[in-house]
Amino acid sequence: MMMPEDFLVKLSSLGKKSDEICEKVLEAGGEIVLEKTKSNLASVIDSRSTGELERSLGLSSVRMDKDGNHNIKVGFAEPRSDGDSNAKIANILEYGKHGQPAKPFLKPAKTASKAACETAMKQKFQQEVDKL
Repeated sequence: MMMPEDFLVKLSSLGKKSDEICEKVLEAGGEIVLEKTKSNLASVIDSRSTGELERSLGLSSVRMDKDGNHNIKVGFAEPRSDGDSNAKIANILEYGKHGQPAKPFLKPAKTASKAACETAMKQKFQQEVDKL
């Protein structure tokens, strides 16, 4: 039994463009998680906030780890203008400290956006495959 020629051509094209497609798929999913994280962060900060933590929240570029896996991360740019660490402040918000209750925003964002993120990634993958 022979494979259809157009299927083999698409499969070959997919292999050649896999890194490019992976980046686009991860960025589509990352945007969903980033928006939910921004929304959650805005809901837990108070009126005394300078807004610097919110402005520093963003997506990393897609990178390949030592195992050859593509990754994208939602996180905070460093450093702050006052010399403190955005990651430290976000950690205190997320988990609290003595005299300051926890106001989780990261973990709930991850949980709440998981299904939408997966859907967006699948849709982007299909769009990219359809272009081949």
